[in-house]
Amino acid sequence: MRVGYLLNLGVTPYPEAADAQRSLAAAVSQGAIPDTIVLLEHPPTVTLGRRTGSEELHLPSGAEAEIVETDRGGKSTYHAPGQLVCYPILDLNRHGRDVKKYCRDLEEAVISTLAAFGLAGVRIEGLTGVWMEEPQRKIASIGVHVSRWVTTHGYALNVDLDPAPFTDWITACGLEDAAFTTMSRELGRAVSVDEARPHAAAAIADVFGLVLEELPAEDGVGLWPQPVHRKVVAKPIHAARSGEAVGVEQVASRS
Repeated sequence: MRVGYLLNLGVTPYPEAADAQRSLAAAVSQGAIPDTIVLLEHPPTVTLGRRTGSEELHLPSGAEAEIVETDRGGKSTYHAPGQLVCYPILDLNRHGRDVKKYCRDLEEAVISTLAAFGLAGVRIEGLTGVWMEEPQRKIASIGVHVSRWVTTHGYALNVDLDPAPFTDWITACGLEDAAFTTMSRELGRAVSVDEARPHAAAAIADVFGLVLEELPAEDGVGLWPQPVHRKVVAKPIHAARSGEAVGVEQVASRS
């Protein structure tokens, strides 16, 4: 077991979260900080992975959501308050240099989180993320980026939000006929993101063999002012080489 950091943030604009991930990834890659798990929510945001096609976007006029291009793998997805987003910043040199296994481990962490609420999440061959079966309905999306074996992005678990934008605003994950669901809808009761957070943290700590130490987050990330990190996080992380950004769809298709 290794010590890792846990950073619990509230509703955080997507660009701010992206900057935080880059800074954390730089620090992790330099060995200045251990593996770090970030849990947060985003305001309404449509994110476009590297494989997103223009046909996936059909936002209605007046839709109140920011549209952001990202360097993660996969296609389009939707974020909003009521969705728990987990960004693991991990050095895969410590967890095996296997991106496919890493994505499977993220799925396992989501499945374990759902199990804590009595929900049976499953993987479906050839499809992304974590699903509920009979009928198939998606409850969590996964898309990652790996550079120099340090991970960014991660998973988004639908806890309690309106899933309509996944189909009405975009063709989420490029899936024409997919249905989307939430933990609250499956359980028939309201579930808050704060209720899900400790279970998500415990699940990902278990899957990756971490003992998580929570960082103070009252002033944002609570990490940058520390002198030991100032120089490290100021260095821009190198852009991923070709093939380093992957989505679950890409990974799963590999032999």
